[in-house]
Amino acid sequence: MVKTIIDALEELKGVNITVMDLREIPEASSDFFVICNGTSSTHIAGLADRVQKNVWEQLGDRPVHIEGKQGRQWLLIDYFNVVVHIFDKEKREFYDVEHLWSDAKIQKI
Repeated sequence: MVKTIIDALEELKGVNITVMDLREIPEASSDFFVICNGTSSTHIAGLADRVQKNVWEQLGDRPVHIEGKQGRQWLLIDYFNVVVHIFDKEKREFYDVEHLWSDAKIQKI
């Protein structure tokens, strides 16, 4: 699933794509975070739509939960074991998820 999500984000030119492997962190709520930022609210919405479309078409999975569709500054797509965070640049810097989960194995794409 992580590869499918990365491919979807790359198709629409997601910025600073990062994968965080959380499997060795006992308190983590999922196995992976995939994080990127978009260049506008329209771009963020497009990235989220492409992720959902590709995951559904290729894997037959729908998200358990989606948050942030209204404001489109931070959109979260929860597939239970994989959570996708799509930020605008300022929100990504403010929340600094990579720093909060710095114990994770981090891979920049």
